[in-house]
Formats: sequence, structure tokens, C-alpha cells
Amino acid sequence: MIPTTVACPHCGKRNRVPAAADGVPRCGNCHRPLPWIAEAGDDTFAEVAERAGLPVIIDFWADWCAPCRAVTPVLEQVTRELAGRVKLVKVDVDRSPHLSERFTIKHVPTLLMMVRGETVAQRTGASPAHELRRWVTDTVEART
Repeated sequence: MIPTTVACPHCGKRNRVPAAADGVPRCGNCHRPLPWIAEAGDDTFAEVAERAGLPVIIDFWADWCAPCRAVTPVLEQVTRELAGRVKLVKVDVDRSPHLSERFTIKHVPTLLMMVRGETVAQRTGASPAHELRRWVTDTVEART
């Protein structure tokens, strides 16, 4: 698993954030929580998503899907706003056929919310930014 590089929204310092780790990633400079965005596939999903200590937004998407591309920036913004409280895990359905089958993904984008490895909410299709934001924040607040 390759760590991603994230700019701290508070001080601007660039940080490497692992796909899976205990706790919450924090900025090496100002020590505030960082947005946690990772990719997972058939072989890494358990470690990256199911074992996460935070609520996890799972984004089942495909490169060829225009609605998926519209949803991505909204999910990334919500993840930045909720840094330290939520993790975003992106799953490419074309590269992860076992996960697509396991979660019965028939349409993309499909979003799941997981808490401690259990699916607690699901929605399919693109939605306006305010609806996605409300869905994520309501689900996170109800589970934390």
C-alpha cells in the first residue's frame, strides 16, 4: 500500500498518510488531524477499511463513470471538513471484482458507510453536494 501525500488544511505542510494505520493521521508540523483518503482493492480492503477505527465512507467508483467524477470532489471536501472523524476509501469496481460482488454493486457510484467493519448506511448514484454532505455528517454524528 502506497501512502498518499496530503497538504495540511491548517498549516499547509505536506504529510505522508498511510492507507492503513492505528489512530488518526496528524500533521507532523501543527499536529492537527489530517484528511484521510485512501484506495483499497480486493486484497487490501480488510486492512484499509474494515479495521479502521474511524467511520469509513466507501466510494465504489469507475474511471469511465461521469457521475463518479462529480461525486469525488464533494467526498474529498467532506473528508477534509471532518478530518480526524472520518476516512474516505475509494474502491475501483473494475479492479476489485470480489468486493463488487461481495457488496452487490450494480451501479456506480455506490457509497457505503462503515463503522467498525459493519455497513451502517448505503446510497447509490450521484447527489447534489449538500445532500452528500448531510448524509455523511448525519451518519457520522449518529455513530460517534
